[in-house]
Amino acid sequence: MGQTSTSIVDASDASLFSTAPYIPPDAIFALTAKYLNDTSPQKVNLGQGTYRDEQGNPWILPSVRKSREILTAQNVNHEYLPILGHAGFRKAATRLALGERIFNELESKIAICQSLSGTGALHLAALLLRYSQSPLPEVLIPQPTWSNHHQVFSSLGFKCQSFQYYDSSRRDLDFESYISTLRSATPHSIVILHACAHNPTGCDPSKEQWREIGRVIKERRLFPLFDSAYLGFNSGNVDDDAFAIRYFVDELKLEVGGCLSFAKNMGLYGERVGCVFIITKTDDTARNTQSVLEMLQRSEVSNPPAYGAKIAATILDDDKLRQMWYDDLITMSSRIRSMRQELYNYLIQFGARGTWDHLIRQSGMFGFLGLSSEVVVRLREEYHIYMADNSRISIAGLNPGNVEYVARSIAECLK
Repeated sequence: MGQTSTSIVDASDASLFSTAPYIPPDAIFALTAKYLNDTSPQKVNLGQGTYRDEQGNPWILPSVRKSREILTAQNVNHEYLPILGHAGFRKAATRLALGERIFNELESKIAICQSLSGTGALHLAALLLRYSQSPLPEVLIPQPTWSNHHQVFSSLGFKCQSFQYYDSSRRDLDFESYISTLRSATPHSIVILHACAHNPTGCDPSKEQWREIGRVIKERRLFPLFDSAYLGFNSGNVDDDAFAIRYFVDELKLEVGGCLSFAKNMGLYGERVGCVFIITKTDDTARNTQSVLEMLQRSEVSNPPAYGAKIAATILDDDKLRQMWYDDLITMSSRIRSMRQELYNYLIQFGARGTWDHLIRQSGMFGFLGLSSEVVVRLREEYHIYMADNSRISIAGLNPGNVEYVARSIAECLK
């Protein structure tokens, strides 16, 4: 009798969540936490992908500052947005990605929904694709890539297949492997494409390579889903950075998905400003697709946050503010390019073992150094320089006050 009583007590005390596994913290956010706890006066954070100015401080873009002043003067309220989000922002953001002419020609065939930045856009796109296709299509994801690509799609039940994107021996895009994978892909598979500034390698296809990728995607009847977190931020020119998206839509006449974020290119990190757009074949398909996005958004977040979308819409819909933003993009992209060159110059000056031309071939916020994990750990523990385990660095974390130190430290570790 006593044993029975004990077992009942034990069962009632057991947690409903006792089978929950421990999942390690996100690697980049955990790295940032280590950096913040480091008391060294010479520490350097090259992990998290946020833009910093020449003093290493967060930068509020002048165009964003001006937009906030306008909104303050208008005494904007804090009412809910519609479920699909801010109508002006949704149109302006998609028009930015597609260009004025393409957007105007295809507007009635486009479904658009505001999202919680780029991650939310990817998640909405994945939910839509899960809702629309049965059985679930395979998702082709470049390797290496941003970790959330796998997490978003696998968490929703998709089978994710990695394909080789980067040749570590040449430290460059492995185009042959890339195109070979696409040529053998199952029809209707989803292909995740970085529109520009590939994260983490910084290696993008050339325009001719993009054309070849597009031709194969069309031949194999694959669905291209563009992750577009760096339009304008990569080269300083939105039109150049949006080339692949526009080519697929305008020249190849493909149905295309686009996931936009304004975290990087407007510095609106914490405002979570993004949207997803889907180019469809008919007006009716676009209307129906947008209704599904609206239903999915309602069930997930009800409606998206307003303030950041209003900031972005104010910039994109005003000619003077938009030009000011274009100037801000040039400021940020130019500083990043100059830091790439400075790091390269110092590595050569200090005789760092190996070749470093890949640093100045790469583009965008991130650089792939090609260091061993042992060197990465030593840089962190002995020199207080923090970077991802695969030696991806945020170039924006470099500035005139630390780039020489970083290069000298790398050179010493490679001796």
